[in-house]
Amino acid sequence: MKHAIFCLAAIAGLVFTAPASAEGDAAAGEKIFKKCQACHAVGEGAANKVGPALNGIVGAPAGQVEGYKYSKGMIEAAEGGLVWDEETLGAYLQKPKDVVPKTKMSFAGLRKDAEVADAIAYLETFQ
Repeated sequence: MKHAIFCLAAIAGLVFTAPASAEGDAAAGEKIFKKCQACHAVGEGAANKVGPALNGIVGAPAGQVEGYKYSKGMIEAAEGGLVWDEETLGAYLQKPKDVVPKTKMSFAGLRKDAEVADAIAYLETFQ
C-alpha cells in the first residue's frame, strides 16, 4: 500500500510539474538574451543593429523587420515560407546555420534546451 501511494505521488508530481518545465522562464531568458544583445534589441524603441530588432518575432514570418538588410539565405528562407514559431525559433537558436544555411548570423547557438526555452519565453514578452 505504501508503495502504491508513493508511486501515485511521484506520478502526480510529474503530471503537475511537466507543463512548467516544458515552458521557459522569461526572467531567466532575460539573462540569456545578454548573449544576443550585442547584435539584437528588444523592447520599446528597439532598433536594428547588426541583427534585426526582435520585437514580435515569435510567430512572425522570417525576414520581415522593416529597414533591416537580410542575408540572401534569410531572404530565400522567408520566400520559402519560414515562420518563427516556437519550434523553428528553438532550432534556429540552437544551430542557426542548420535552419538557414546562408545566414549571416555568426552566433554558434545555445546548447541547453532550457536556455532556448527561456530565451523564447523572454522574446514572447515583446509581442
